[in-house]
Amino acid sequence: MPIDGCIEKLLRKNIIMKILAALLSRKMPTEPVPFQEILPLRLKSRVSGKGDNQSDVCCIYEMSVMFACLKEHEFNQSLCGKEIEKFQKCYLEYSTKRRTRKEKEAKGSIIMGERDFSHKQLNRMLKNFPQK
Repeated sequence: MPIDGCIEKLLRKNIIMKILAALLSRKMPTEPVPFQEILPLRLKSRVSGKGDNQSDVCCIYEMSVMFACLKEHEFNQSLCGKEIEKFQKCYLEYSTKRRTRKEKEAKGSIIMGERDFSHKQLNRMLKNFPQK
């Protein structure tokens, strides 16, 4: 196939793509779209706890470094003591943070300025300040 034929084919394809994009694009409406309230604009009285289920994945980097060292030394733990110690330290920190978070949730105490609330804490706040 000659070069001129390839260029001509590409130009036709480019023109078709431009026409298709122009046909499928939407124009902005000239008049403002009126707002229709389908559901009442207020919060519900409770929050479900479905979004709180976080995966318990922690210390991935430390674990991968530890396994790489173990694989390199044919799973001889005595040669990878530093990596194993770092992984255990990371997991210990994670478990203490998790334990304190669970204790706070069990007490139900709401700390002002805290960024993330559990669904139980949010439900307690919504119960204290009901919607009118």
